[in-house]
Parts: sequence; structure tokens; C-alpha cells
Amino acid sequence: MNKPKIIAYLKPTCGWSMGVRAVLKKYDLPYEDRDIINNPAQRQEMIEKSGQMLSPCVEIDGQMLADISGEEVEAYMLAKGIVQPNNRVPEAPTNQACAHETPQAAPMRFRT
Repeated sequence: MNKPKIIAYLKPTCGWSMGVRAVLKKYDLPYEDRDIINNPAQRQEMIEKSGQMLSPCVEIDGQMLADISGEEVEAYMLAKGIVQPNNRVPEAPTNQACAHETPQAAPMRFRT
């Protein structure tokens, strides 16, 4: 089976981006990891190719998957026959928000 050409537009430490990396590693797929935080040109390229500003975005053999989780990347690749199911466990959660996007716990206050 030929390996697909994959370009992943990712943040260095975001939960969603780590999930995409974990899925690609689970299937031993080589990919270009484009840092959209530290490289403005790569972020601009992502926006132009995807037509929107949210990340991660993953381009697989010319097909852009915009604002996608690792779980969704895996589902797409399985549906298209790009990869075959395996029992490997991803090294990171594949559907988890970035830490700064996770709601913080707040004390509950009841009206009396």
C-alpha cells in the first residue's frame, strides 16, 4: 500500500494537534508537520488552502480536512481505505481540546 502525502497544519502543544500526530504515528504515516504558531507563512498557507482559520487542518493527497480532530482524521482514512484498522493505542487522546480551551472548574453557587 502506498503511503499518502500528508501535510498537517498544527500547533506545537495543542490537544487537538497532539491527537492528529498520535493518529498519524499509530499508522506509521510520514507527514509534514507545519507549525502554524511559530511560522506565520505556514499559518497563512493553511488559511488559503482551507478557507478558514481554525486548526488543525490536515491535507491528505490533496484533500483538505479543515478544523479536524485526530479521531476524525482516523475515521476519514479508514473510510477511504488509506489505512487498515489496527489495535495500536494512540500515544495521546485523539479528541481533546487545547488546555486553554478547556473550561475551568468554578465553584457552584446556589440561590437561597
